[in-house]
Amino acid sequence: MSTEKIAITINDSVLKRIDSLVREKAFPSRSRIIQEALKEKLERMDRRRLARECAKLEVKYERELAEEGMEEDLREWPEY
Repeated sequence: MSTEKIAITINDSVLKRIDSLVREKAFPSRSRIIQEALKEKLERMDRRRLARECAKLEVKYERELAEEGMEEDLREWPEY
């Protein structure tokens, strides 16, 4: 994975917390904790977007669509 260096501005209290976690060896560096925090945030945003899209689905219609043709298919299956 390629990486790029960027400059950010960060609140003093957040930076102190980050530095504390690095000193405690919870993370190897400032960069790593910021990378992981951003990755987690983006993943949460993606899950929320998916949940919003799923909430728009009409359950009855989706079930009917999924089961369309199932009766015919079942009749064609051999009896076991």
